[in-house]
Amino acid sequence: MEKFSKIKELIASVEADVEKFYSAGNAAAGTRVRKGMQDLKNLAQEIRAEVTEKKNTK
Repeated sequence: MEKFSKIKELIASVEADVEKFYSAGNAAAGTRVRKGMQDLKNLAQEIRAEVTEKKNTK
């Protein structure tokens, strides 16, 4: 559950950069969005592994 909260925080922190990139065309903001999405992917993968492990131990 803690990692899920981190995902929500990460999405909220990237939101401003998404707006800057898509609205203003700010390339640096796009780079930050890409990094944030990679972090999101990694967190999601960790959660998937935990869920699978917990499911298989029952």
